[in-house]
Amino acid sequence: MKKWTTRGLIFSALFAAVMIALSYLKISLPFSTVPITMQTLAVMLAGSILGARYGTLAVLIVIGLAAAGFPVMGGSGGLAVLAGPTAGYIFSWPFVAWLIGFFAQRIKQDKYTFVKLLAANFIFGALLVYPGGVWWLAHSLGMDSLSKALTAGMWPFIPGDLTKAILCSAVVTAVWKVYPIDRILNSDTGVWADGEKSTISR
Repeated sequence: MKKWTTRGLIFSALFAAVMIALSYLKISLPFSTVPITMQTLAVMLAGSILGARYGTLAVLIVIGLAAAGFPVMGGSGGLAVLAGPTAGYIFSWPFVAWLIGFFAQRIKQDKYTFVKLLAANFIFGALLVYPGGVWWLAHSLGMDSLSKALTAGMWPFIPGDLTKAILCSAVVTAVWKVYPIDRILNSDTGVWADGEKSTISR
């Protein structure tokens, strides 16, 4: 099993802080209890930049703090948040971060890097979130039709999630040029931005 690294743990903590900060950037919708939030952008960034292991850890840190009662979900926290109408979305985030990170670690940097990142972030960071999120939303609020649940929990959010995936992919493409993902992972086969091969083991 690959070792945890100090660098990776520090970055996980930093991205957890970013995720908490971005949770305050939200817009409430009059027809839904699910707000538009930038927290999902932080999940995409964590997976894309930190990889599967450390990206997932960053998300789990935030969920753990929320469970402990800290106001890390846009000023709210506690078990009530993790059992509320948006819980289905929240508990999908670790899987989202892991899947995005898994594929990000295997993306070869070339002229299609942005497109590959966009596909991974939109498919796993947006579309994969909806089934569990919408199901739990409908269950917790007692919605009697799929149409109502989709209107309250999916359709209005697709354009915004696509925009977040585009923004994340653009940022990560730029970051990778100066700080490749292998530097986070301490890969002994990674090539750094200056072309020097890394000799640090994971």
